[in-house]
Order: sequence, then C-alpha cells, then structure tokens
Amino acid sequence: MNHSNLKEDQADVQVNEAHVNEEQATQGDAVPPVKSLALRAFRIFAIAEAFSWAALLIGMYFKWIAGTTEIGVQVAGPIHGALFVGYGITALALWRLQRWPFIVALFAGISAVFPFATLWFERWAGRRGHLSAGGSRPLRETSRA
Repeated sequence: MNHSNLKEDQADVQVNEAHVNEEQATQGDAVPPVKSLALRAFRIFAIAEAFSWAALLIGMYFKWIAGTTEIGVQVAGPIHGALFVGYGITALALWRLQRWPFIVALFAGISAVFPFATLWFERWAGRRGHLSAGGSRPLRETSRA
C-alpha cells in the first residue's frame, strides 16, 4: 500500500466520522414523531374545541331562547363532543410525554369545561414552555443541600 492511498483512506474515515457525529447530534435534538404529532394535535383540538363551543352556544340560543330550531344543537353537539374527547385524550398524552406537573394537567382538563378556556390554556401553557418540543420546565427549582 503506498503512502497516498493511506492518506486518502484516512481522509475518507475522517469524513465518515464527521458525518456520523453530525447525524448523532441531529438525532439527539430531534423530537420524536409521537411527541410532535401530539403537540400539533393538542393545539388544533384546543382551537377547534373553542370554536365548537361557540357553535353549540349559538345552537342552544336558537333552540332554547329563540325557540326556532334544534338543528344547531343537533349538528354542533356531536362535533363539540368529539372535539372535547380529542382534546382530553391529547392533554392526557401530553401530560405523560411532556412530563407536565399535575397542576398543568389539571388546568388542561378544567379548561375543557368552560367555554373558550382551551384557548387561554393553550396560550398559557405555550408561554411557559409546556407545549415546546423539549418538554416542560419545572415550576420552581428545588435545591438539595
């Protein structure tokens, strides 16, 4: 084996090692597809659930106050119910995937009960890092002396 072939082989090894190190660094920062999907689904369900609340409230107005038609409740009711369940399931999934503190999960659940509160919770949790791909930050630091 001559000297120039050895240098070429060493250069190839260095390039391959650099490529492997780059892939490992990228994979270390990558968000698992399940977590990414759950975060996206949660945001979509939070917004859709709030809009379905509005549709249901409008339907209830026409059914109970105006006394004109029940179609709004018949259509918006099942849609809102499905979105409510989807929101709850994704909130439970994120509680586990994001390692939310119990109080955050509790706020997520309570927000589904009150009209438009899912919008507030989604913004609140997003600002505090609970909906970031990296997971939740602790509410407070504790020191162990």
